[in-house]
Amino acid sequence: MNEVRREKLQRVLNKRQFNITVVMENVHDPHNISAVMRTCDAVGIQEIYILNSTIPEHKKFGAKSSSSAAKWLTIHSFSDTAECIAALRKKYTKIYTTHLADNATQLYNLDFTDSIALVFGNEHAGVSEEIRSLADGNFIIPQVGIIQSLNISVACAVTIYEAFRQKSLAHQYEQPNPAFEQDRQSVAQTWELNHENNSE
Repeated sequence: MNEVRREKLQRVLNKRQFNITVVMENVHDPHNISAVMRTCDAVGIQEIYILNSTIPEHKKFGAKSSSSAAKWLTIHSFSDTAECIAALRKKYTKIYTTHLADNATQLYNLDFTDSIALVFGNEHAGVSEEIRSLADGNFIIPQVGIIQSLNISVACAVTIYEAFRQKSLAHQYEQPNPAFEQDRQSVAQTWELNHENNSE
């Protein structure tokens, strides 16, 4: 890896946000998953959780494509809901689901500067009742149209760009958080290894 490439990756890594993650529950279309990954990469979200408890595990997300974000992200795959939630609880303070409910809060009321995991459900049924019962709350994206739903990749993009806005105002992209130095080193090693493998 040449020095220019290494410096670029370091600049990107310094802006990675290790206190926010996206969870995709039983999302059927791998194109939706890839779209979410690209948006997460764009706003500096490093970790993605993919839970397939009712559908088969996806074989790939287009990681071989030069435009794919999958090779730059840390992807955790689960087939058991309880195990996935337990893993999230070890790293994130709050878990919120996207679900239209009486107790749902608006997206803009969430504090994205805190440690948070955001769960998005599949294209047909949304977030499962099981995960909703284990989460800390629900949020909705304000809408005034007739169809009160958005494609998962669009909903995720709207949500995490609000997170990007809040985090930017809180200056969380300006300096790497020292609390996540070990995470950054781990990612740096993975990126270096991936680069070496792709160069062979």
